[in-house]
Formats: sequence, structure tokens, C-alpha cells
Amino acid sequence: MSFLTVMELLPLVGAALIATVGKEKVDAIKKMAFITTLLVAVAGIALALQFDRNNAGLQFVEKREWIPAFGINYAVGIDGIALVLILMSVILAPVVVLAGWNEAQGGRWSVKTFYILILVLETMMIGVFAATDVFLFYVFFEAMLVPVYFLIGGYGTGKRSQAAVKFLLYSLLGGLLMLASIIGIYVIAGSQVGRTFDIGALSTLQISSSTQNWLFLGFFIAFAIKAPLWPFHTWLPDAADSATPGTSVLLLGVLDKVGTFGMIRYCLTLFPEATKTFTPVILVLAVISIIYGAFLAIGQKDIKRLIAFTSISHFGFITLGIFAMTSQGHSGATLYMFNHGFSTAALFLVAGWMASRRGSSTISDFGGLQRVTPVMAWTFFIAGMSSLALPGLSSFVSEFLVLVGTYTRYPVAAIIATFGIVLAALYILIPVQKALHGPTTSGNENLPDLNLREKIAIAPVIAVIVALGFFPSPLLNIINPAAQATISALGFSDPTPTVGDK
Repeated sequence: MSFLTVMELLPLVGAALIATVGKEKVDAIKKMAFITTLLVAVAGIALALQFDRNNAGLQFVEKREWIPAFGINYAVGIDGIALVLILMSVILAPVVVLAGWNEAQGGRWSVKTFYILILVLETMMIGVFAATDVFLFYVFFEAMLVPVYFLIGGYGTGKRSQAAVKFLLYSLLGGLLMLASIIGIYVIAGSQVGRTFDIGALSTLQISSSTQNWLFLGFFIAFAIKAPLWPFHTWLPDAADSATPGTSVLLLGVLDKVGTFGMIRYCLTLFPEATKTFTPVILVLAVISIIYGAFLAIGQKDIKRLIAFTSISHFGFITLGIFAMTSQGHSGATLYMFNHGFSTAALFLVAGWMASRRGSSTISDFGGLQRVTPVMAWTFFIAGMSSLALPGLSSFVSEFLVLVGTYTRYPVAAIIATFGIVLAALYILIPVQKALHGPTTSGNENLPDLNLREKIAIAPVIAVIVALGFFPSPLLNIINPAAQATISALGFSDPTPTVGDK
């Protein structure tokens, strides 16, 4: 059993142990969940330290027969792109548990069920990024829906049931389209390389252009819904608004990255000709997402919905980098995914703390928080500036690489996307001004600042945001070989130098 598989199973072991504890032992359950996620985070860091950053291929590979009659295997392995996303997932998991220590109380089900769902979801998150068997990937991709559905519907607020159902229906639609494409490529594989779902074998298939186009669309639409990319985004604002802050972090900080990761790993790898055919259309969708998401964010009065719409804009940038077909674009897009996970986590957690203290998430209900709750205000400010891509914070590097990488091949798309930066200044600075500065709004005078637990939870997130703003090379050196390999496999000559190499 590989180290990667052990790390993948650790959360399930923790969930099984929690299942043996009485639901009335709330403190013990919380501590067990936190310790489990902390151990997985340590294992993830150890995995990264063992990773050979000069190797563009898959590492920590394991392959075992699962359903041999259909050529289905338990097959896992990671390259640099998958590694950084797994690292992001396992670092954010203990942050979510600690930050949302009291989130589950008052939910439809017990605290015990809440943490079991979180740990099961963590296993799915690791598995979906590590899978190298397409059927195994699909199992993880669809299985993630179950814990997220119950986390939103059982522990959320407001119209949580409607939001959970909407999320589920959109995701199931995308999953069905992907399943149809998986069956199609499996049938083709049977006549060329035998029954297999191995991504390496499937990438060698000779598929006609028209067939590739249809198969590509099945995968791409599923990933565009998950990402979310305009016009497949409409499930997101309601889900983010109704979910608890911790669930929103997992939903927007981690799970939506499965969509953009899938575009790189499956759309580009399995259907190179279809990728080239659809690239102009996808670039248009990406640019629309950037501008559309930014405009909608500017008009929001609710802070959680504002953060959700900023993510639509950010995923436009990520998709733009992926389909720019340059190593800089791919490196920037992957780094953007990692950075967005942390900046969004900080924004949602602080917004959740603000709302729980004030009893409202309406931006106009806040004001003068910098005087009353300085630590919380500064934390929100740093996270907001990172979302704005301020130089010196993590998102600046990734956004810069995406735009430069796109400009070298598609200058018009890059120029239009640059306007998204101007709009970002509006959708971040306006709520920062209203909520943090100015006179203290009536009812905010006695709001408590972050407590010790909340400070400990948010500290590593802010540390990553600041550190990667000045030192992005450690991550870029992991990402670059995989990004170059992806571009080379598509048959593109990279017009730009590789970034981040020492």
C-alpha cells in the first residue's frame, strides 16, 4: 500500500472511530476530527517533501485490480499539479474543523454526523486528485456530492434544502454527461487497446475529430458546472449563501478546483484535437466569467454572495490560463487554484465570524469594525487584498502568470481579462470601506474580536497568503514540469520561458 493510499484512507479511519463514540460526547468528537485532519495535513506535507520536483511524470503510483472483468483498477498517482491541490485540501481541512468548532450545533443532525461527513469528504477530495483510472475518478467525483449535499441541507441556514437540491441536480446532470463520455471512450478503447480505464492507455487512442468533440463536451460541461464557469454557475450563490462558513470553504476553496483540475487532466489529455477545436469558445466563456462575475459581485449587498460571485470571476482567470496553451498559463492557473483556495477560505471564515457576531451578513450592517475588532478587520483586509491580487500577496503572482501566458498566444483575450482587475478593485475595496472603516454602525460597538481558537485557525491561512506573495518558487518548481509536459503532449510549442526555475 503506497503512502498516498494511506493518506487517503486516514480520514475514513478517523470517521470510523468517531462513529463508535456516543453522539453526546461532543467535545471528544470535535477533538478526534481535528486530530485526524491534522495528521492528514502532516502526511500531506511529508508527501510534498518526498516528491521529486524534477520529475514530470506520476509519482507514488499504486495499481490494484478492482473489477477486472471491466478493466477497472484502483490506480492512483500524482504529478506536480495534483500534489499542490492535495496539499491545499489537507491543509484547509483542519482549518475548517477548528474554525467551525460550533458550526454543527443547531443543525438538523448531530455534531457527530457533521464531522463524519467532513472526514468522508476529505477522503473523496484526496482520491479525486490522485486517481489515474477514469472510472475511479468518476466514483470519487460523484461520491463527493453525498457529503456536500447533507452538509448544506443539514447544517446550513436560510433556504438550505433548496440550495442543497439545486447543487445536487446541477452536479448530477454534469455527472451523467461525463458518464456518457466515459462509456463512449471505454467502447472505443475495447477495439484498440482492450478494456481499460487507465488514463495513460486512453490518451493513446485514435479517435475521429467528430467523436472527440462529443466526448470532450461531456467531460467539459461536467467540469464547467463544478468549477463553476459561466453560464453553468447559477447553483453557486445559493449554495454559498446557505452553507455554513466551513462548508463554503470546502465548496469554494477545494471542491470547485476539481472542475478546473479535470479540464487539465482529462479534457486536454484525452481529447487534444477537440481541445484545440473548442479553445476559442472556451476562452470567450472564460472572459465573460471574469467580467460578468466581477459586475455581479459589485452589486451584491450580502457579503457571502459577494464572495461567491468573486469566485466566478476568479475561475474565469483559471480557465483562461488553462486554455491559453502555454506553460506560463498552466503554471499560473494551477498556482491560482491553490491561492484561491486560501484567500477564499480566509474571506468566508471571517465573513462567517462577522455574520455570527452581528446576526446579519448584509454589508450595510457593518461599519467601523477596524476600531471595534481590529484583528478580524485586518484579517479580512489581507484576504480581500489577496483576492484583489495586490502585489506582495499570493494571488498577484498567479494572476500575473495567467495574463502573461495568455497574452503570448491570445492577446485580445488577455487585454479584455485585464479589465477584471479594475473591477476587482471595486468589488473588494467598496465592501472593505463600508465594513471596516468609517463610523461604527449602531449595534457594532460591543462586537467581540477573534478569540484564541479563531486566531489559531486563521493564522496558517494568512501565513500562506503572505509567504507565497514573496516566495512562489517552491510551488512553481513543483508545478512547472507537469505544466510543460501537458503542453508538449498537446503538440504546442511553448512561446514563453518556464517560470519559477532556480
